[in-house]
Amino acid sequence: MRAVQIDRFGGPEVLRLREVPEPAPGPEEVLVRNVATSINPVDDKTREGAIGEGAPPLPMTLGWDLAGIVVDGGETGWQPGERVIAMSHQLDTGRGTWSELVAIPAHALAAAPTTTSLVEAATLPLPGLSALQTLAWLSMQPGERLLIAGAGGAVGGLALQIAVSRGIHVDALIARDAHVAFAREHGASVVTTDRTTLEIHSYHAVLDTFGAFVTDAVADGGRYASIATQAGPVPDLSDRGIRTTVHQVTEDGTGLGELARLVDTGAVQPRIDTTFGPHTIHSAHKRFAQGNLNGKVTLAFEQTRPHKATATPLD
Repeated sequence: MRAVQIDRFGGPEVLRLREVPEPAPGPEEVLVRNVATSINPVDDKTREGAIGEGAPPLPMTLGWDLAGIVVDGGETGWQPGERVIAMSHQLDTGRGTWSELVAIPAHALAAAPTTTSLVEAATLPLPGLSALQTLAWLSMQPGERLLIAGAGGAVGGLALQIAVSRGIHVDALIARDAHVAFAREHGASVVTTDRTTLEIHSYHAVLDTFGAFVTDAVADGGRYASIATQAGPVPDLSDRGIRTTVHQVTEDGTGLGELARLVDTGAVQPRIDTTFGPHTIHSAHKRFAQGNLNGKVTLAFEQTRPHKATATPLD
């Protein structure tokens, strides 16, 4: 089978499309035929070598997101032909999803949304679970005020839609004017690119997706959660009674099932910027690096099939 791997760290040129052995699923694992996956910031950092000693050994297959079709469910209860989504914690397990077949624990799987394509569904797992789990830690109640820093991005955009569906009053700090319309259309009451205009000490909670550290915005006794691990810890706000965390996403099939239901009810809409085949992974990474994305950069394994490639450049 084909897999996108690296055997050294560096720029997009280190990515190779290789023929590798098919995985053999264990007793509690499901073998999934990969229809689509996507690129996340952690994939970029891993490829560059920025993760350091926390990275799996080389050579490694990258990728966290997975949307595909069950090939073999073993004794797990999953049946061949079922459409599924999953997130694989690639840094912890070394199990990347940029391959044609993935053997993944049954507990990490959920039925895919029925109202979207699998390419659209591939945009959900990592950013969706990051949003859902961080909102769970923030423990927001309907009517409370939430500020999302980075509400136009992959995680922030999903967090915005989820929070609004729960009756939470959401304001949005965004990075660029191009995301103003998206944030407003999906329920943000106030949308701004200027952090100096934010109300001081007025939010029950802040969800920070990029290390904005707009700590003056949260009210005394509130909560401040960041997912920007590369930005470091949130400043100590205990003198104001504020709880803080830097959230680390975990595999969670139950959470993915909730995301799928939100998509099927129309509360959450996946966003795709561009779609590439695995044989054009270099072009996909170049698009990802350009920024100014209007959704996720996805890889469709079943979109096209190149000639045989073994450890050779893709573009």
